[in-house]
Amino acid sequence: MADTLTPAYRAVVAVSHPIVSLWGRLRVEGHEHVPEEGPVLLVANHDSYWDTVTVAVAARRRRQIHALAKAQLWSNRLVGAVLNGMGQIPIERGKGDVAAMQRAIDGLRSGLCIGIFPEGTRSLGRELRARSGVGRLAEAVPEAAIVCVAVTGTTDVPRFPKRPRLGVRFFPPSGGGLQPGESHAEFAARLLAEIRAIAPRQVAGRRRRAPADAAA
Repeated sequence: MADTLTPAYRAVVAVSHPIVSLWGRLRVEGHEHVPEEGPVLLVANHDSYWDTVTVAVAARRRRQIHALAKAQLWSNRLVGAVLNGMGQIPIERGKGDVAAMQRAIDGLRSGLCIGIFPEGTRSLGRELRARSGVGRLAEAVPEAAIVCVAVTGTTDVPRFPKRPRLGVRFFPPSGGGLQPGESHAEFAARLLAEIRAIAPRQVAGRRRRAPADAAA
């Protein structure tokens, strides 16, 4: 492995495992596509707050994921301390956070597994534009393996007593990595389209809302 699981990361995965794997009946496909060492860029859809820990549990035997997460989470000292212990990277979304992107690039170059949600935030059932950051990372570290992650069922986790049926599928993009002449935005859109073909957008929350409500 390029890096050993940190104590905080290991603890969060251990606490999440019973909910995700047992209660959530997690099914993982394609974990062999996640290299056990070397730089890896994981690109996933984002419909629920449970996406991050679900992917972490699914990939735990392969890699520790250093995910780009919204900087607002660090406003809580305790949460921030845990996230720092997990090696997560705070990013100011929508502001062109050069420092966060450079930290992710440096992590990739050192052989880490970096996770990113190209939609930038939870979909809430909406069609969101793929952000170009994933293309910038792929261009900066062309030797990084690109792995798409389709996450399903996480929006059902809060709907107790209904048991969710969680799924994580790792797969390489059919069109390969960033191609000559392909813009960062085009690359991000291509990857997101492949992921969403497997994991359609879902609305998070205790109850499912009608599509019209989700779009409001």
